[in-house]
Amino acid sequence: MTHAAVVDFETYLDESADRVTVALDALIPRAEGPEARLLSAMRYAALGGGKRLRPFFVLQCGRLFDVDERGLLRVAAALECVHTYSLVHDDLPCMDDDDFRRGRPTVHRAYDEATAVLAGDALQALAFEIICHVDTHSDPRVRADLAASLARASGARGLVGGQMIDLEMEGADVDVGIVTRMQRMKTGALIGFAATAGGIMARASDDARQALAGFAHDLGVAYQIVDDLLDVEGDPNILGKAARKDLGRGKATFVAALGVEGARDQARRLAAQAKQHLDHFGSGATLLRQAVDFVLNRNV
Repeated sequence: MTHAAVVDFETYLDESADRVTVALDALIPRAEGPEARLLSAMRYAALGGGKRLRPFFVLQCGRLFDVDERGLLRVAAALECVHTYSLVHDDLPCMDDDDFRRGRPTVHRAYDEATAVLAGDALQALAFEIICHVDTHSDPRVRADLAASLARASGARGLVGGQMIDLEMEGADVDVGIVTRMQRMKTGALIGFAATAGGIMARASDDARQALAGFAHDLGVAYQIVDDLLDVEGDPNILGKAARKDLGRGKATFVAALGVEGARDQARRLAAQAKQHLDHFGSGATLLRQAVDFVLNRNV
């Protein structure tokens, strides 16, 4: 990818993130009334920046099928609520015990642990409220399918299950098969929802949905490998959070299983496979191909 293409893609990604932030600002209630502290914490967590890569995939994959933009933005915002809730809970002392996220104090540091737990709970509930609203899609069956898909991606067979495996594997012998399963659930499941939500909304063909599911699977694992590499090699000042914590805690990571160079090679192979899945969509998937390169080469 040329430097100009990288700049253009990152500009597009920033514009997409801004649109999702505006949508979240409108959808998360203002901090008023007796529950103002909870609402303030929700807004602090969700409106605090970030690349918003998962919402980008919702928007861009949905555009492959000419899905209504308003509905896509609502689904993107709902997904970001789930992702944000997971970060709020991940940062808690009983999980990863992090003090900083995106260069700011984590929610339990800016507020307190109880408020952080409740803010995460409320963001997850809000995600399904957004999905199930008629403004997301006119067909109630489509809304039900979206809600079921997001529930699977975020539950015991997805995000939450992956986090449980992560906790169970801390300090244990590292097996690349278990690490792959864990990260396919913990990281890949939400990316999978992001890539396939537009197909659900458009009632796309099975072939198209399978192509996007394959793309999301390979990209999700590649994303986590890069994340593991950044924990070892990244600059905390750029990351906006502590580095080298996974290594110090004996976490089950791809770097621990494969070594730095082995993990990097695996990420490159998966990125190439992710692009191959996009052949189904021809030139319409150009930005998604650029997103693969962005994931592979990111430093945050």
